[in-house]
Amino acid sequence: MDDTPLSLMFAALALLILLAAFFAGAETGLMTLNRYRLRHLAKIKHRGAMYAQALLQRTDRLIGLLILGNNFANNLATAVATIIGLQLMGEAGAAVAVSLLTIAGTIFTDVAPKTLGALYPERVAFPAAYVLRPLLKLLYPLVWLISAFSNGVLRLLGASVEVSEKNHLSHEELRTVVNEAGALIPRRHQKMLLSILDLEKVTVNDIMVPRSDMEGIDLNDPWTGIVARISASRHTRLPVYRDGLDNIAGVLRLRDALPFLASGEFDKDKLLQILQEAYFVPEGTPLNTQLLNFQAQKQRFGLVVNEYGDIQGLVTLEDILEEIVGEFTTDLSAMMRDVRPQRDGSFLVDGGANIRHLNRVMHWDLPTGGPKTLNGLVTEYLEAIPEPGVSFRIGGYLLEIIQTSGNTVKTLKISRLAQSEVSTRSRAPE
Repeated sequence: MDDTPLSLMFAALALLILLAAFFAGAETGLMTLNRYRLRHLAKIKHRGAMYAQALLQRTDRLIGLLILGNNFANNLATAVATIIGLQLMGEAGAAVAVSLLTIAGTIFTDVAPKTLGALYPERVAFPAAYVLRPLLKLLYPLVWLISAFSNGVLRLLGASVEVSEKNHLSHEELRTVVNEAGALIPRRHQKMLLSILDLEKVTVNDIMVPRSDMEGIDLNDPWTGIVARISASRHTRLPVYRDGLDNIAGVLRLRDALPFLASGEFDKDKLLQILQEAYFVPEGTPLNTQLLNFQAQKQRFGLVVNEYGDIQGLVTLEDILEEIVGEFTTDLSAMMRDVRPQRDGSFLVDGGANIRHLNRVMHWDLPTGGPKTLNGLVTEYLEAIPEPGVSFRIGGYLLEIIQTSGNTVKTLKISRLAQSEVSTRSRAPE
């Protein structure tokens, strides 16, 4: 080596530094790749992505190859730098050369290439995969041996080396991915995706029409009253019962009754003939489960029952779809009966209004973790039946009791507080 020209040795040193930088950058680039985007690119036959995906299928062997290449280049560069230092300055020159190489190596073979790989993983990893793939085949026996010893050490330490290559996203991680998609997914579509993810957190009890608000047909009523109710109904289906809702005879689809109404041949016997069997839904069923149940049973309308078989309310397929896409079938006239805007910007709201429904339609954020109706929310918050005129704050809203009846709140006045008021009131003692 003493007869080797310095220019050639400097060229070899530069080449080894570049080689070490290649392995360092390739390692960070490949490990930083978005695995889901990688799978997508591989599916559309992107060659670099296909090679990178093949390399990442056995991460232990890939890391073994990268570390082997990096150590080889770094150690050989140290040897060459030592020889250059000896030739230029003697024994002192060797120490100086190694010191300078340590500083230069930290910058050019470690920090800079790894930062580049982290910032632009695809630009670094895909070209590198073209080189690493054949190199892995060439050095496979050595890489296999290194991986075997490495995996053996990991087993001794109690670590599993048989980790699934499929990195499944958790529920909350998937929410984060959707939220951070930015302009890649329109905001409305993001809301729909998040609503789908939240279906398992919402039950039929949260969206059902409560028993007290259900409309139906009592077979014991006079026939003229039954016909009038069918003719004036705003719904497509009505439960039919005797004496009370807990004695259900079936469900009437109004379109089945229209031909008989038009012909004037409609009577109670015809009504009983066209009734459909009622479909019952256990209370507490998550919406994602109920959506699948509706699909499997080919139903659109279900009666929610408790553990004793008592009817608690009704839920429809449209109610579940509105949880995903927002309002699209809401009867505005019915909504205006529950919420009446006032000139001062406040709203008079019916105490029986469903909180989730109000939040969705009015873009409010009243708490939904407890009671389902405003009346329930007020009585739970105050732990008493309030008198008219009582005012209190829940979150960013000022609620005033306008009317009560017996043990229920009939009407409330709701005003949204300004942000400054919310801050001031939150600091004030309760």
